[in-house]
Amino acid sequence: MSDNHAGETVLVTGGTGYLAGWVIAGLLQRGYRVRTTVRGLDKAEQVRAVVGAQAGGGAAGVLEFADVDLLRDDGWDEAVVGADYVLHTASPMPFGSGVDLITTAREGARRVLGAAARAGVRRAVLTSSGVTADTGDPDMPATETIWTAPSGSPLRAYPDSKILAECDAWDLAAATGLEMTAVLPTFMQGPMLGTPNRPGTVDILRRLLDGKIPAVPNIGWNVVDVRDIAELHILAMTSPAAAGQRFLGSGDFLWYRDIARILRERLPDDAAKVPTRAMPDIIVKLLARRNPQLAMLRPELGRIRLVDSGKARTQLGWHPRPTEQTIIDTATALIAQSRQGVAA
Repeated sequence: MSDNHAGETVLVTGGTGYLAGWVIAGLLQRGYRVRTTVRGLDKAEQVRAVVGAQAGGGAAGVLEFADVDLLRDDGWDEAVVGADYVLHTASPMPFGSGVDLITTAREGARRVLGAAARAGVRRAVLTSSGVTADTGDPDMPATETIWTAPSGSPLRAYPDSKILAECDAWDLAAATGLEMTAVLPTFMQGPMLGTPNRPGTVDILRRLLDGKIPAVPNIGWNVVDVRDIAELHILAMTSPAAAGQRFLGSGDFLWYRDIARILRERLPDDAAKVPTRAMPDIIVKLLARRNPQLAMLRPELGRIRLVDSGKARTQLGWHPRPTEQTIIDTATALIAQSRQGVAA
């Protein structure tokens, strides 16, 4: 699969992350030299092992590491030295991170992209989010021309962190002359490289399979495969058409109940605990008073979000896989990990 990019170096931030692992593997398979950032070099061998399982041990053996922190200036200029491209995928997750989401996202973007500009990289790619292009109109699809205003609500800190960080990034690019592209993924699912040790988007499926959700709320997402978003980053990094552009990456919209149905129909032996009942909206609203995850999702009750990712398809030749296959692949990976855990 190598495209012989042995002379080109890519810095990928957030090496322990869900998306970063697939990005790193894809780059190594194409022959790029890859350096990735971690908070503590004790994580290096773990990243090398999980990436190597996908990209091959030989490719992962040349993976380099930089010990830096999004909230500290130290080390960022050194991390970018010699890099041709920077892919900034690192960003705090909304639950279990224990950090100030907005401050970390904004300062992280400033440090990473500032270092990229000073190093004179060919292009930087920022992982933003589909929430930054939300129209607010259920009948109007999100497109790259839309810029969502931050809500200012503590319950919407994660969406606001993505909105504000992307705006800061474009301001910095304009001020420094940095060539930048932004990728705006929607709700990522797909297999994990290694065993995740923190909450993430795949917990939706994990909780369904484990029977921890007694009934499914009237909530849905525009599901997209993490492997396809990794591919979109690499396309955005190298395509001449991507310079200075934003690209939405989305698959089909699925209700919670659709995901539950797919699991029951396609994996009947492993999905016996997946609920069949619907959760009334009033119950979701009551539970949201004490559950921060439901509180963040409460505005999504009954709402279909339309997303147009035609720009990525036509300008970059991006072809995401069927959404139902993504759900099955995610569930299959979770089931395999659960069995390994029991065996251990």
